[in-house]
Amino acid sequence: MKKAVLLCCVGVAACSRPQPVVKPDVHYVVGPAWRAGTAWMYPRENFAYQAMGLAVRQADSGPSLTTDGEVRNPLSMTGSHPTLQLPAVLSVINLDNGREVTIRVNDRGPAEAGRVLGLSRKAADLLGMGVGPARVRIVEDEAASRHLGEVLPGGPMLEISAAPRGVVTQTDLGSGPASPQTRAITTAAEARAASAGQVASAEPLQLPDLPVQWRQGQPVATQLWVEFADFTGRGAAARLAAQNGGVVWPSFTPQGKMWAVRQGPFTTISDADAALKRALADGLTGSHIVVE
Repeated sequence: MKKAVLLCCVGVAACSRPQPVVKPDVHYVVGPAWRAGTAWMYPRENFAYQAMGLAVRQADSGPSLTTDGEVRNPLSMTGSHPTLQLPAVLSVINLDNGREVTIRVNDRGPAEAGRVLGLSRKAADLLGMGVGPARVRIVEDEAASRHLGEVLPGGPMLEISAAPRGVVTQTDLGSGPASPQTRAITTAAEARAASAGQVASAEPLQLPDLPVQWRQGQPVATQLWVEFADFTGRGAAARLAAQNGGVVWPSFTPQGKMWAVRQGPFTTISDADAALKRALADGLTGSHIVVE
């Protein structure tokens, strides 16, 4: 009996211990290449990003801080993207029901093959998503995303070629009027950090939550394809298409007109997933799902 009481007291004491406070460390980041399954993802700056693809729900659990240093919160209007600079502001439209939300991507992911966006629980609920993936259209808010890059530590507008000799001026990102704060750089380590645009604020930065709201539009009928690769010449694309039972499809990229090889169209996401799995198993590592 005494042993049971002692164990109970220990448990109560453990529960009553104050939990560590997670402090945000919000900063702009592009980051290194990372592997999602069999595919490598190469993050890069793109302030005018638009895409159509499959979105999935993010897991509620994970590290306390996201890739860009925000406190993880499944009830915020946030998400993850494989390659965009972080953070970035996106409009996401569920093509199946026409609902639209605005989110801030602040993390890397999703890692599942054929997925272009991860959504927090709250954002997925407002989009009317079920358990499975949803067909979405993504449009980046260029002005809002560029602004984040300009004002956050580590952003492209903060990079300088050499450490300053005098002082570093920082601006408070709170909701009130900007209040410049100045402090001298006194050590070599601080100077190196400044040259990389990484001078820390006296107080940790925290971005305001985006509004928890959705807008209603019109549903859009779409088709699913699995795209293997892009070629500059139609002949090479035609040979790969003949080997894999695909079709040659014109593709327009910033580099000019290309020729893509596709299979489809597929009626269901599960059918497209099965075709993608076969393509990846055959060594076509650049394969991905296209929603059009």
